[in-house]
Amino acid sequence: MTRSFFRKLLTYLSSDDELDAVINAEADGESSRHHGNRQRCKFIRRDHIQGHECFFRDYFSENPVYPSNLFRRRFRMSRPLFLRILNEVEAYEPYFVQRRDNAGRLGLSSMQKITAALRMLAYGVTGDFMDEYIHIGESTAMESLKKFCKTIVTIFSDEYLRSPNANDIARLLVVGEQRGFPAQWRAPPVNYTINGNDYTMGYYLADGIYPKWPTFVKTIPSPQGNKKKNFATAQESARKDVERAFGVLQQLFQNCRAIQQMSL
Repeated sequence: MTRSFFRKLLTYLSSDDELDAVINAEADGESSRHHGNRQRCKFIRRDHIQGHECFFRDYFSENPVYPSNLFRRRFRMSRPLFLRILNEVEAYEPYFVQRRDNAGRLGLSSMQKITAALRMLAYGVTGDFMDEYIHIGESTAMESLKKFCKTIVTIFSDEYLRSPNANDIARLLVVGEQRGFPAQWRAPPVNYTINGNDYTMGYYLADGIYPKWPTFVKTIPSPQGNKKKNFATAQESARKDVERAFGVLQQLFQNCRAIQQMSL
């Protein structure tokens, strides 16, 4: 068993996730000699170099396939920020440095490992979600996520992950007021006119699941005519902006909690 294990290790292996597959297959084979035939774990040989080259060509080459606006939308950050995080993490944690296995083949790059971790944090996807694209196994993706979170907390916690102080709160309130958001202790003034009537009461844009209260303004179910169609389109667009903003805040809160738990 030992000789067979190391032969497969040197012949096929190029990452830790494939090592797990070989170990499981050898363990199943040994156990089947005593407990009858069992289904063995399938071995998957991934082309990590091809995965890295494809990913690099899509986002980081001189003329990438996807422009900067798509990068920001998919990674929830700019390309320079991603590269800064990658360089800091790779310099601090040797796990993310691309290295060769015992057979001399290159393993996963830091871009592949960090991208898998960021996608799981940003979208809540499973560990094998990026496997067919960047060629990373589920076990390695999960290990990359844990090490990435711990490394980020270690490197950036003092500057970016600390609780806001009094100066931070004052600065953020000023920025909020400049962008139309009031201070925390008062509501914004509400004054608008509809059909010649002046109103000072606020309202909420809502959909059909809310009760029929005057404070809830719902869309027109089946608008007829350009006037009602334009109103319904504008109302739904504004409502979706608010829903997306709350969705981003909820996701950021969940990600912060996940990072804190993994760093413990």
